[in-house]
Amino acid sequence: MVTNLAHLIDHTALKPETTLDQIQKLCNEAKEHHFASVCVNPVWVSKASSLLEGTDVKVCTVIGFPLGASISKVKAFETTCAIEDGATEVDMVINIGAMKDGQDDLVKEDIQAVVQAAKNNLVKVILETCLLTKEEIKRASKLAIDAGADFIKTSTGFSSGGATVEDVRLMREVVGESKGVKASGGIRDKETAEAMVAAGASRIGASSSVNIVKTKI
Repeated sequence: MVTNLAHLIDHTALKPETTLDQIQKLCNEAKEHHFASVCVNPVWVSKASSLLEGTDVKVCTVIGFPLGASISKVKAFETTCAIEDGATEVDMVINIGAMKDGQDDLVKEDIQAVVQAAKNNLVKVILETCLLTKEEIKRASKLAIDAGADFIKTSTGFSSGGATVEDVRLMREVVGESKGVKASGGIRDKETAEAMVAAGASRIGASSSVNIVKTKI
């Protein structure tokens, strides 16, 4: 059993219809439960940073989300703006089509553009594992780490599937213990969250965070 599960959770609100009231509620819950961060769309970074100033909760945002199909210059500029607005963690989506086409150099350069723009702030790379083969997951994981990323992450939560224990275990095997693995997508209860941690996840992305930490098993 994980004793400090809350400290591993990125408390997430990424739906397009998210309102100011929901962002305020998200930040209040994050402060109350001491979640690792709130993860919000770029338009909410400045507000979240203001609401969480002076707390132990970080502000995370998403880049090239949810498709990963923006050009690298756009992803880099989006990252620069997010950092200026107060984000200290960014979760970027890889160029999934390039990954499927075997254009590894392009995928790596795309990640590097964001890493450079992040200026030593934490970068997590979303692979969207449900769209990749096991071999592609291995290659994408290695490319992300070689490009300078701090974490690899399973999913956006907006595609055809989310995190699986099998994929998290595979990603951990590839990156070893020196880098982070974030499990995200479909994690709605404590049992599932703890299974992901047992498989190797060092961060959990969830919108059901409060339910996860309050559940008794």
